[in-house]
Amino acid sequence: MNQVGLVGRFTKDPFLKTFSENRVQTNFVIAINRNYRNNHGNVEADFVACVAWGRLAERIVNYCGKGSLVGINGRLQTRSFTNKENVKIYTTEVIVDDVRFLILKTPENKGGATRNNQDVSSDFVLPEQVANTPTP
Repeated sequence: MNQVGLVGRFTKDPFLKTFSENRVQTNFVIAINRNYRNNHGNVEADFVACVAWGRLAERIVNYCGKGSLVGINGRLQTRSFTNKENVKIYTTEVIVDDVRFLILKTPENKGGATRNNQDVSSDFVLPEQVANTPTP
């Protein structure tokens, strides 16, 4: 089974890349704080590369900016390429299947304000919305 669940913050504003046949993608990095402090008393973080495609990529770019807190589900993918110096480079990234917008910061090019996460999309259900839904 190849399944990953992470919660972290965007390290910079995401942007869309358009490929042939109008396919869109966004690459972004999230910072995930570790559960302990180092010898100097500082909390360290891991930086995880992520990739999203299609409508999901568009939503991420429209609603997330540097500092946005998101929960993502996806799968790990490892690939390799040869760089300009003819050295083979291996990279591992998360291919995002689902995203939960927890705390949103509007991208810098859209004003930089914090957004209410309930206004994002009717396609996404937040935990507090489920808890407040009356039962029949």
